[in-house]
Amino acid sequence: MASKAKEMTFLEHLEELRWHLIRGFLAIIVIAIVAFIFKDIVFDKIILAPKNPHFISNRLLCLLGNKLDIPQLCINAKPFQIISIKMAGQFTTHITTSIFAGFIIAFPYLFWEIWRFIKPALYEKEASHARGAVLVSSILFLSGVLFGYFIIAPLSVHFLGSYSISNEVVNQINLRSYIGTITSVTLAAGVTFELPILIYFLSKAGIVTPEFLKKYRRHAVIVIMLLAAIITPPDIFSLFLVTLPLLLLYEAGIRISKKIYKNRL
Repeated sequence: MASKAKEMTFLEHLEELRWHLIRGFLAIIVIAIVAFIFKDIVFDKIILAPKNPHFISNRLLCLLGNKLDIPQLCINAKPFQIISIKMAGQFTTHITTSIFAGFIIAFPYLFWEIWRFIKPALYEKEASHARGAVLVSSILFLSGVLFGYFIIAPLSVHFLGSYSISNEVVNQINLRSYIGTITSVTLAAGVTFELPILIYFLSKAGIVTPEFLKKYRRHAVIVIMLLAAIITPPDIFSLFLVTLPLLLLYEAGIRISKKIYKNRL
C-alpha cells in the first residue's frame, strides 16, 4: 500500500474524503447555476422536447414506422399541454431540475474525486487494473443517460401521456409529474448501464461468479423484457429497441466476471 495511506490516521482520512466530496458537490452546484441561468435551453430544447413530434427520436421512429407499415411507431404525434397547479411549482421545479442537470453533467468529475480518495489505499496491481474505471464508468453512465433520454423517455412519454381508461377522463399532465418521468427514466438508464462495472467489483469481491450469472440469465431476460414492455408501445420493434442494449450489458458482465476468475487461476 502507498506510504501515505499507512501514515494517515482515521480522522485524516475523513478530512481528505470531506474535501473530495466538497469539490465534487461544488462542481454540481456550479453546473446547476449555469443550467438555472439558461433555463430556455434546458426546458424548451431538452426537457420538454421528447413530447413534441419534431423531436429527433420521434421523427426517426415515425419515418421507420411509415417504411415498415407500423403506424404505432409514430409516437408523440399530438403534443399535449403541461400544466402547473401550484403557485411556486414552476420555480421549485426550475431549481430541482437545475440540480439534476448539475449531477448528470458533473458525474464523471464526482466519480473521479471518489477514485482519487480510494486509489492510495490500493495495491499497485489493483490500481493498475482499475486505472480505467473512471473513464469506463463515466462513458457507460453518459451512454445510459443518452439512451434513456433519446429512446426510453419519448416512448414512456407517449405511452403514459396517451394512456386512457375512459373517454370521460382527460389527461392534463402536471409539470412536476412530466419532469419526474423524464429525469427518473434518464437517471435509471444511466445507473443501469453501470451494470458491467457493478459486476466487475462484485466478481473481484467473490460475491458474484460467472456460473451464477449464467444460471440466472433466463430470469434476467424475463425481468428486462417485462420492464421494456411496460414503458414501450405495444409493438415488437420498440420492445426490441429497449431490450437489446440491456441484454448486451448483462452478457458483457458475464464476460467480465469470466475474465476476473480466469486471472485468479
